[in-house]
Amino acid sequence: MAVRQKELRRRCPIQSRSPSTRPPRSCGKDYARQETVDPLKDVGRYLGFGLAGALLGALGVVMLMLAGLRALQTETGSTFTGSWSWAPYAIVVVVALLLVLLAVSRISKK
Repeated sequence: MAVRQKELRRRCPIQSRSPSTRPPRSCGKDYARQETVDPLKDVGRYLGFGLAGALLGALGVVMLMLAGLRALQTETGSTFTGSWSWAPYAIVVVVALLLVLLAVSRISKK
């Protein structure tokens, strides 16, 4: 932001204008762009990267949950067979709910 202000000052220096004259149209247009359009572009970029990061993070958590389910089903031998075949699914759902509760608890109200 400071770089843009320096650039605007360089293009439209206040010292070169007399107090009775109005600033040139280009200076007014540059100032309006600096104060409206450029911050909106910055916010859009910020939101875009945040949304992409959130989606990739969610995809990673889903993949980890599936990997945990697969590990519980295959690596525990005969522990979760027969009438206990539902237990790995329940364990993964409970872990996922705990992760959601942890994430929600970290949201702060300012």
